[in-house]
Amino acid sequence: MIQSMTGFGKAIGQVAGKKITVEIRGLNSKGLDLNARVAPIFREKELDIRKHVGEKVLRGKIDINIYAEVTGIESAAAINMDLAKAYLEQLTALEREVGIKGDLIAAVMRMPDVLGSAKSELTEEEWSYLQGLLDEALDQFSEFRTQEGASIAEDFNARLDAIEAALTGIAPHEQARMEAVREKLLKGLEGMEVDHNRYEQEVIFYIEKLDVNEEKVRLTNHLKYFRETMNVPASGKKLGFIAQEMGREINTLGSKSNYAPMQQFVVEMKDELEKIKEQVGNTL
Repeated sequence: MIQSMTGFGKAIGQVAGKKITVEIRGLNSKGLDLNARVAPIFREKELDIRKHVGEKVLRGKIDINIYAEVTGIESAAAINMDLAKAYLEQLTALEREVGIKGDLIAAVMRMPDVLGSAKSELTEEEWSYLQGLLDEALDQFSEFRTQEGASIAEDFNARLDAIEAALTGIAPHEQARMEAVREKLLKGLEGMEVDHNRYEQEVIFYIEKLDVNEEKVRLTNHLKYFRETMNVPASGKKLGFIAQEMGREINTLGSKSNYAPMQQFVVEMKDELEKIKEQVGNTL
């Protein structure tokens, strides 16, 4: 079953005093365009994260957001006590010298390197937990794509049915078109001496050049192939190529028809095909 390139997945969990949030969003793109915003603690694993996500999503404009929010004391910022005391002593001496009172503790806390992370290195436990959340978000993302893909497939089938109906609608007008061509040629020869045998040969030759049976057969085969390919995973690009071939046959039908009742059906087919192409652009 086809999938849409549009998708969203989200997973939230808590490990080692941190609340971890993973979000994955996808939009349509010709290739894989992957952007990542990763919390500092996981930044050393960014290449691994990109590789893992890229293998799963295959194609699309993908945004990965990974947030880490401290919730436990074990991960809270730690005070460098020795440095803080040194700053406090200097600020106290400065206060006595200039005779100005102030909130020395607040001033100390704003000084460089007084606050630092108690745990700045990524542990195996945290990395393993993040990988689990990443897979959970990817599963949601894939499910979203599948649901959107089902809607696209339904629309494709409706458009293909309409093209097939228009193609069937052409058939009753083909004989009338031939008669119209015959009359038009004969009218152009009024008042002239004509070898009727030669005339019939020329008419047959002209009509054969305007015959659309081959185009109808090829278009029918393309429609069938399109339906079959819809059941192949990650077939969006291939569907695009088939749609191009369908367009060539429809255009040839239009140029050969040269008969208003037939061309009306051709216009209908072109309209449906354009809508198919729009949806193909969002198909994985």
